[in-house]
Amino acid sequence: MRVIRSALFRIYIIVISVLMGWAAMPVRLFAPRYAMPYAKLWARLYLAGGRFCCGIRTHIEGLDKLPPDRPFIIASQHQSAFDTLVWMNLVPKPTYIMKEELLKVPLVGPMLKLTGMIPVQREGGSRAMRNLLKETERAAAEGRQMIIFPEGTRMAYGETVPLKPGIVAMARHTGLPVYPVATNSGLCWPNRGFLKRAGTISVVIGDPVQGAGRGEMLQAIERVWREEQDRMGA
Repeated sequence: MRVIRSALFRIYIIVISVLMGWAAMPVRLFAPRYAMPYAKLWARLYLAGGRFCCGIRTHIEGLDKLPPDRPFIIASQHQSAFDTLVWMNLVPKPTYIMKEELLKVPLVGPMLKLTGMIPVQREGGSRAMRNLLKETERAAAEGRQMIIFPEGTRMAYGETVPLKPGIVAMARHTGLPVYPVATNSGLCWPNRGFLKRAGTISVVIGDPVQGAGRGEMLQAIERVWREEQDRMGA
């Protein structure tokens, strides 16, 4: 049954992606102001497919900690595609910090650019950092909420990797609060393979962290992640 439900979900995603991708062309050409609402709808349909096909539900905790209609930075764990979708409809003006290669994805890439996502060259060095800070400043001025995955890549549940320092530079440059977010999405929605597992994905928003030095802030983020994941396991 799990294989059948996961296969149905894969088919559903392919159909939705193709249909929504082609239907996005008129939006891009004639109504670009509707790009964000369209992208939010796309994400809702994607997650709805996971719920109805695979029995994957979502539990959000701590959403009341986020200031309404103000810019801030989300420092989220990254375990699956779920993490790149769920924030589209949890905050009013989401902006993801994403790898630049995604702009080249047919149908999807142009919409990512139009909705104001921030592409980053992962091996771009100081030039990439300067561009990140410039785009971060723009997003903050527009009152947008920025979502970044400091691990830099998708990790299996329970695995750890040294965090990338870009989030510290973003926080220092803008003075925005940083909210660590822990999740267990990899248990139901693994990064590798198409099999999904029925269950509830928890997304837990911690209190904002601060740190005078780079190491202090990154350690504070990791500490919140660890504490919340321990609580999820309990």
